[in-house]
Amino acid sequence: MAKATLLVIQGADQGARFELDEHPVGVGRGARNEIRILDTEVSRRHARIHYEDGVFILTDCNSSNGTYVNGVRIQQRKLRSGDQIQMGRTALLFSTVSDEEESRLGALKNVEIAPAEEPAPPAIVGAVSHDAQQQLLEQSLAVGAPEVAEFAAYLHALYRISEAAVSHSVSIDQFLRTILDITIDVVEADRGCMLIFDPQTEELVPQVYRVRSGVDDQGRMPVSRTIVDYVLSHGQGVRTSDARSDQRFKSGRSILQAGIREAICVPMRGRYEQIGVIYLDTTTPSASTLINGGAGEKFSENKLRLVLAVARQAALAIEDYRFQQALVKAERFSAMGQTIATLSHHIKNILQGVRGGSYLIDMGLKQHNEDLIAKGWSIVEKNQEKIYHLVMDMLTFSKEREPDLQEASVNDTVQDVFELMQPRAEECGVKLECRLSADVPSSLFDPEAIHRAVLNIVINAVEAVEGRDGGCVVIQTGYSPNTDELLVEVRDNGPGIPREQLTRIFNVFESTKGARGTGLGLAVSRKIIREHGGDITVESEPGRGARFLLAWPRLEPEHGPGEHTTLAG
Repeated sequence: MAKATLLVIQGADQGARFELDEHPVGVGRGARNEIRILDTEVSRRHARIHYEDGVFILTDCNSSNGTYVNGVRIQQRKLRSGDQIQMGRTALLFSTVSDEEESRLGALKNVEIAPAEEPAPPAIVGAVSHDAQQQLLEQSLAVGAPEVAEFAAYLHALYRISEAAVSHSVSIDQFLRTILDITIDVVEADRGCMLIFDPQTEELVPQVYRVRSGVDDQGRMPVSRTIVDYVLSHGQGVRTSDARSDQRFKSGRSILQAGIREAICVPMRGRYEQIGVIYLDTTTPSASTLINGGAGEKFSENKLRLVLAVARQAALAIEDYRFQQALVKAERFSAMGQTIATLSHHIKNILQGVRGGSYLIDMGLKQHNEDLIAKGWSIVEKNQEKIYHLVMDMLTFSKEREPDLQEASVNDTVQDVFELMQPRAEECGVKLECRLSADVPSSLFDPEAIHRAVLNIVINAVEAVEGRDGGCVVIQTGYSPNTDELLVEVRDNGPGIPREQLTRIFNVFESTKGARGTGLGLAVSRKIIREHGGDITVESEPGRGARFLLAWPRLEPEHGPGEHTTLAG
């Protein structure tokens, strides 16, 4: 029985997996599709997948934005395992499971690990360490046959390069230097460089330059433009045993001037484009050259093939690096744009409030009307407070900071928040209650930061019940001896938080208050509590209010005067 899967690897449905069999399925945004994609750029009836003659076939149903397989727009296409399908902003990975693979996977259930107490364990007649591959290479190098030793050396070089390629602890320049060092050593070149096309200017510029250990570095490596141009125009690697007499480069004056005896130049071809070239040369004749009167050579066809393989590895590494850089840059610009748009919108609202208050003050001054002046000043004060909170939240969220630990009382900090918010709550018609537990011990924490964390939660709660009959917000402190944590609970009887938004309310710029909120307050509060080693949990049901619980470990001063204090675990 034919089976396959579609895995959403990018888009709103990321992580969703759809099973395919011999029955045809529709793919699209419409509710009648067997595979529904929640993407606004996907058509209601976007595509169709059916099984025919042993293969799955994807057909585009005249969609608005087209269907792409591996980057190519298609009308109909036979799918192969590993194909990537793009519909709108959604990417799906197609995979097939054969009957043989399925039976093999099912057979794994029959595998049983014998218990360690088995009385007669099987005899172990030999063992190798985890570096067996390295040992094998070293043994191969010791074999008398020159050809075996040569190929073992090449395999060893490629192994080291592959190992460096998967290391994320080095920069791209360090990786390229490592590649060049290994290559120069194994092909016995005197020096080498990588010339890379600059993405902006499209000019070929030196990226890495290395000299073999023991060779005198003259500090200058004239690269033959003649050889480089030949490689780039023909798309093939070349070697020359005597570059000065090679007919292909007879017009190259730089070769004669540089005294180049042998040279290898290969293209660095990536998946999609030409990245540059690797250029190796030697200006000193080898020992065999001197003995045989100039007949010997260091560079061979096998070495040329090795450098071609190395160039491919280097090109793929550079492409991957640039791709990652492009992704990071795109995400950075996207985040900047979102930040600027959100803050600009909120600041504009504040400024409109300030202008409205200023207008009333100006009118009151002209009419000598103190009531208008007081009303206008009240509006200005409210918006000044909004600006202050916005700036403080931005400063708090913009950088990592260690809490300024001081011995303080959570009750005192929460009481300050209550007194600060009481006038605002009365103005909004909200009943604000503060219940301080007598069992809360003193602790080390950052009073100013915790004050801001609690204040942001209380402001959200008051605004959530503003204008509701019987609107009430309760702030309560507590202490959990079981977990040795300090607790602050803020609950309200407001409209609650929709279930689908509960997982997003702590994200930056996620706000349930529309134009009234910046989406920074809750994110800042969680950041502060996590800096104290704790976290914020929220419980809410639509129509039944919300409950926020701030909990963080209690810390006791265990140091003498002048000792540095840090947060525990």
